Amino acid sequence: MRQQKEIELKSVLGFKNQLLSWSQQFEEIVWLDSNQCIQSHATYDAVLAVDAFTGIQTDVNNGFDKLKEYQATTKDWIFGYLSYDLKNDIEPLSSKNFDGLNFPDLYFFQPKKLFFFKENTVTIMYLNYVSDEISLDLIAIDSFSESTQTTSTNNDIKIESRVSKASYIEKVTAMLSHIQRGDIYEANFCQEFYANSKLNPLHTYFKLNLIALPPFASFFKNGNHFLLSSSPERYLKKQGSTITSQPIKGTAKRSENIIEDNNLKTVLKHDKKERSENIMIVDLVRNDLSKIAKKGSVKVTELCEIHSFKQVHHMISTVVAEALPSLTPVDIIAATFPMGSMTGAPKISAMKIIEGLEESKRGVYSGAVGYFSPEGDFDFNVVIRSILYNAYNAYISFSVGSAITSKSIPEKEYEECLVKAKAMRSVLEN
Repeated sequence: MRQQKEIELKSVLGFKNQLLSWSQQFEEIVWLDSNQCIQSHATYDAVLAVDAFTGIQTDVNNGFDKLKEYQATTKDWIFGYLSYDLKNDIEPLSSKNFDGLNFPDLYFFQPKKLFFFKENTVTIMYLNYVSDEISLDLIAIDSFSESTQTTSTNNDIKIESRVSKASYIEKVTAMLSHIQRGDIYEANFCQEFYANSKLNPLHTYFKLNLIALPPFASFFKNGNHFLLSSSPERYLKKQGSTITSQPIKGTAKRSENIIEDNNLKTVLKHDKKERSENIMIVDLVRNDLSKIAKKGSVKVTELCEIHSFKQVHHMISTVVAEALPSLTPVDIIAATFPMGSMTGAPKISAMKIIEGLEESKRGVYSGAVGYFSPEGDFDFNVVIRSILYNAYNAYISFSVGSAITSKSIPEKEYEECLVKAKAMRSVLEN
């Protein structure tokens, strides 16, 4: 079904930049990049999928069933996203908040052209009927510059907040009341920042990615809809029967001074609030995985370990399980979606309270971008640290959030959100 060709690369970064520039001619693009971050569960260093042969897009109604049918029928590589609001397909929930982006709730496509990076090799896989285009495409790719330092127009983008500081503090105080009453233990509360302006999506992605060089970066395009993601977090991976989830809770800035940087790392590792947040989400993930796992197979292989990235230290845990053989890949995702790190505990109660207090529909933010392989394996990130853009109505959006627990101080949570918003804001406002 696909013609395959392998190429040894002299410059992996240079070829990546050329490939992404070349890809912009297509209406459908998914780019997933680990930025050479060392991770024990990686299958590929980067993947590009372009040019839809078939596809599916739908609202939340029976969304997972439609995806299950599409994935089973296609039996090929499919790439796309799951929006946070697919929660409404699996639980009696709704999403009625403001939506300025108007993305489909679910979108996947079967690409004609695929590029898989591993170390210094790229494996090209084209559907047979376009396989004669490989050589011509490689010539075209080589014609693009290896540099990403392209000229960009300063649009004087003015970022606005959907929620004022006073309103944010009021809403977090209301959430704390729910926690004190025992309705929930923890919830991830988010706020949207937005602008009405035109944007150069690829140039903005390059700038955003360079700030952090995260392990789960992605560039997505479907016509006028764009996602530019600098995500550090994996949602869920399936390889064979092994399921892996790696929730993040706990963040500390980095320092150029080695002694200070190590101190910041140590302080994060022993921070009681951050550890309690992380452990609560680990328990939630264990509970979710137990729905799809063989009895006794759910294990925490890494608890509250500190991983260092370009800008920040993160507290990450890893939970693995062996999936029941009777379940389809989409069954596994539906049983664990949305990810616990973006909801709270108990999960359904947290999602209900979140929906009532937040001002904006989350959409793709807090959802997941990734792929299914022909064998039914998959890998998805968590859509955070991301800019979403609707080019048709020139609407730019990014959201940030923090975990609210009984120990939260509303003013400090607000400041944490501003810190998380800094990277997106800086690339938009130049």
